[in-house]
Amino acid sequence: MKTLVLTRAEVERLATMDLAVTSVESAFASFARGEATMPPKVYLPIEDHDGDFRAMPARLGDSAGIKWVNVHAQNRKRHGLPTVMAVYVLNDPANAFPLALMDGTSLTALRTGAAGGVASKHLASSAPRTVGFIGCGVQARTLHAAHRVVFAEFESLVNDRNAATAARFAEEIGGRAVGLEEACAADIVCTATPSKVPFVKSDWVTPGAHVNAMGADAPGKQELEAEVLRRAAVYIDDIHQATSSGEINVPLAKGSFREDDIAGTLGEVVAGTRPPPKAGTTTVFDSTGLAIQDVALARAVHDAARARGVGVEIDLLSLDG
Repeated sequence: MKTLVLTRAEVERLATMDLAVTSVESAFASFARGEATMPPKVYLPIEDHDGDFRAMPARLGDSAGIKWVNVHAQNRKRHGLPTVMAVYVLNDPANAFPLALMDGTSLTALRTGAAGGVASKHLASSAPRTVGFIGCGVQARTLHAAHRVVFAEFESLVNDRNAATAARFAEEIGGRAVGLEEACAADIVCTATPSKVPFVKSDWVTPGAHVNAMGADAPGKQELEAEVLRRAAVYIDDIHQATSSGEINVPLAKGSFREDDIAGTLGEVVAGTRPPPKAGTTTVFDSTGLAIQDVALARAVHDAARARGVGVEIDLLSLDG
């Protein structure tokens, strides 16, 4: 038995956004039905280097695995490395054999973007005329790609603190660089920043819009004013992660939002165990990123690689020696 090794380029070649959206949507439903196991995400702070590591294990059906991922805010400036890097180990739960060792960096970006697309599909009142993308980094690109998979046509309104970054992204996707208020007024709003200061004002959000709050994934992070949450039906991905490190973590700590105010989980809506929000309801999806998304997409990439003969097989454990 040999372990398949997949580089970032190979993962990107195999993991199309269509595959990511399908895998992530299925993972949400399975998680809601109790068909998956996902221990809490473990954080290892690296405060002297303005970063952290996260260990994310999960088991879903015939697959188990763990992602070891970092977030180092100053990496690009100090070392010329990506802010986020990851390695994924995929195992067979029946015998624990490591089926694959693959780049998890692109896996992370793809499944996060796919989660936003799935949330918009199930929580938005209708197909959008406009989608706002606030924060024009890697994550904005996968969020845009996921929404193109889910919805046929929409105008992309983009905003970034760096006007040149926004202009480049707008040109890349055929969108329009706009001010923050106009981006927040889109039919669907996707925020993907590391902000600890809320910048989406309640008065700017169009009634009946859907907001994907993707940036808050650690304690203290917050992109939306608490009033945005109070005026919306708020759906989360996982109660433990959302309350400790998601968009709602700061409002909960300050008492401006309560756990009882949560409308439900996205997985419950996808699985059909909770009805979707009524048309015209303003909705928010608080995304923290789930390990089940990673294992679902990693398995799909592994299977595609085996079928197409992509990657290198190695005798990692030297079982035949």
